[in-house]
Amino acid sequence: MGLGLGVMRTIEFLLLIIAILSAPVLSDLILSKVERRIDLTSQIARIASTIKAENDGSSSVSEILLSIPEVQAKNLAYLTAKLVEGKGKAKTSGVALAVEPANPKGMPPALSFYTMILPKPLANGDSVTLDVLAAFTHSLRPFPEKITQADIQLVVFQDTAHYLSPYPVKVQSLTLKLPDARIESYTKLENTKGLGSEIKYGPYENLPPFSYSPVAIHFEANQAFAVARELVREIEISHWGNVQVTEHYDIVHGGAMSKGEFSRLDYQSKPQIRGASAFKHLVAKLPPRAHSIYYRDAIGNISTSHVRGDSKKTEILIEPRYPLFGGWKTAFTIGYGLPLQDFVFESEGKRFLNFSFGSPMHDLVTDSITLKVVLPEGSKYLSVSTPFVVQQEEEVYYQFNALAMLMEPFMLITGIFFLFVTCIIYVHVDLSISKSSASYLAKLQWDDVRATVQQIQNTVNQCLSTHEKLEASLRDLSRTGDVQACKAARKATDGLLKELSKELKPLISFLQSSPPAAHILPKVEELVAKERELQERLMAKHSTIVDSYEKKLGGRETENRVASVQQKIVALRQDIEDLMEYIDEI
Repeated sequence: MGLGLGVMRTIEFLLLIIAILSAPVLSDLILSKVERRIDLTSQIARIASTIKAENDGSSSVSEILLSIPEVQAKNLAYLTAKLVEGKGKAKTSGVALAVEPANPKGMPPALSFYTMILPKPLANGDSVTLDVLAAFTHSLRPFPEKITQADIQLVVFQDTAHYLSPYPVKVQSLTLKLPDARIESYTKLENTKGLGSEIKYGPYENLPPFSYSPVAIHFEANQAFAVARELVREIEISHWGNVQVTEHYDIVHGGAMSKGEFSRLDYQSKPQIRGASAFKHLVAKLPPRAHSIYYRDAIGNISTSHVRGDSKKTEILIEPRYPLFGGWKTAFTIGYGLPLQDFVFESEGKRFLNFSFGSPMHDLVTDSITLKVVLPEGSKYLSVSTPFVVQQEEEVYYQFNALAMLMEPFMLITGIFFLFVTCIIYVHVDLSISKSSASYLAKLQWDDVRATVQQIQNTVNQCLSTHEKLEASLRDLSRTGDVQACKAARKATDGLLKELSKELKPLISFLQSSPPAAHILPKVEELVAKERELQERLMAKHSTIVDSYEKKLGGRETENRVASVQQKIVALRQDIEDLMEYIDEI
């Protein structure tokens, strides 16, 4: 294909082939069909695989192994698997599976293994279909490694045309989606087709375990190869109502290294020709109610940034002071504030912060991220929950000036002085407010209304939490098939909801009898009515699904029976969320 074996990292792949040829065979499972789709339209290689596995052994199987070459696994950024439900156009991804690193005996060290744990064992003759998604960074290697300002950027991607698996594969195919640009060359095997920006390998039939057929694709890729060598994010929580986020980026263009001189005149006159491999902006997707946004580097604020937003997101377009070519670097800081109630919640007397771990930048590869959380003074009993293993430290930094030793006696003297002054003013001035005045009585009445509305909101939130327990029982039912446990959960939920409904009645009655509540009462009554309707819909959904399980109906038929109810449930939840927000604003 015009690329030397040296470019294809010959030694690594030869060692891999030798290693897998000596690997033991796992014969309990057969992969009857494997379809892989590799998206190479950005610097992140996203591999989506649909796998149909059949148990051909005598004993049941509770897990399925995935194998990835070590040369690729070291760049694995994301891996997830889900069950596929339905058939044909009605197929949907259902239950997410636990995916964990595995170390099966006798397997070659040149392969990394992961196990997908099934919700229930796969018996002899049964089959299951899975959707597996993996994302890899640093998988596109520039070739040539150095280019001038006027050159386009070419990259090489390597993989295997045969699905590398410890199980035999009956039928498999591979499709690669490339940017809409020229393809320099690619490995041509049997059953290889190139159509526009897609290359398809296969179908290939009756492949033995650990089949491996290396392929390499050499193509044009001028999209942004932005790599954050380091990202430091600081999250400062203030209980005055704000979460302040500050992110420090150290960015490098991770594509082909730039050589020769740079001409800004050529770049500005013909940026698509004399700067095709460079990128001049990044896009960050921030939470919808982000505010007080700023963007600066070591010199100061940068005005070449644009913010646009709607009810679902806030996007900021960031332009560095100069375009970035291969190997060029830049460092900058972005900061923004967020409403406290959107990210800090309270449960069982404790507060917790729920925040995304990754970078908000589109298609940015982050090599190293440090997350710092600054809590209010006096916080204690700290704990952290993350979706993956992280290094965790608790640090305290402070500065001390010897002159500060005089501050405490000075503050004490000042405090006593103001205390005496306050006492003198209090004795000589009547600052009391008449408790019989109309304004004072109105304030008391409004305070009672606010407290009652807060109680109603808290009770509605408890109802919503109880709804979630009901939904959880259905998820457990799909996983375990235990109908009796599901019915028991329904009975317990009914009892809780009835108790909560009793708590709401006197609160609503108070608002109905209070004149200051007249302007907020309609929305509160609508909120309670919507929650009750949501209860009814959830109970109907629950009954239908349990009935379907008892009648042993298929997944497709069950979905059809609850489709209309589910749509109404989604709409009601949105209505309740909007009403809660509206009442908060009042």
